[in-house]
Amino acid sequence: MATLITGAAGRIGACLRRGLPELGHRLRLTDRIPIEEHGVDQIVGDITDPATLAAAMEGVHAVVHLAGDPSTSASFESVLAANIEGTYRVFEAARSAGVERVVFASSNHAAGFTPRQESAPADTPARPDSLYGVSKVYGEALGRYYADRYGIRVACLRIGSFEPRPPDARALSTWLSPGDMVRLAHACLTAPELTYALVWGVSANTRGWLDLEPGRALGYHPQDDAEVYAAEFAGLDPADPDHAWLGGRTVES
Repeated sequence: MATLITGAAGRIGACLRRGLPELGHRLRLTDRIPIEEHGVDQIVGDITDPATLAAAMEGVHAVVHLAGDPSTSASFESVLAANIEGTYRVFEAARSAGVERVVFASSNHAAGFTPRQESAPADTPARPDSLYGVSKVYGEALGRYYADRYGIRVACLRIGSFEPRPPDARALSTWLSPGDMVRLAHACLTAPELTYALVWGVSANTRGWLDLEPGRALGYHPQDDAEVYAAEFAGLDPADPDHAWLGGRTVES
């Protein structure tokens, strides 16, 4: 069965392009810029264009929606077009095409003003720390609507710090490795019991404080731990925003 990846030219898109086919997924890719790889099935265009999405959705079983402005300092105009209108267009095109499930790339910034705690639930109430975070809350709510109204299976991934390796001390708690990103997407694309789920997109970090059980219930079994990089970083003061808040320093920007 075919899976469409929107925003396939981005960092997470490139990760999934490499990893998902090894797990049996046949991919179709869409982005505003061409992907210069031999033999890929791709549709070049913007997700706000219904014709582009209609072509991209034809014959696919599922969508991994990554496209959008990823910056926590994005302007309202950019967020409105790429993250608000674009996400609606993707869900509506999926419904019109009879697509069975959508995996939506949300963010920890949807709940960025959540204080550090022992184990934050994956359905932690929305407390966005930026307009970007607001747009991710919107996408989560839209997914809930399309799940309840139209029966689309929807997983919203509150992704932490996706990088090849943890970039800073904060990421010792929030890191999502490329390998675990593939495992998480695969679990959400194949879990038979999925209806609607909020899931933290993080690895099995020793210093993690985000509850991984909702992901494990869908078959996500993270294998990586940021702790192997811990010696590279100094410890964080508990009062440091990067330690104290889910959104890190974004809460002060």
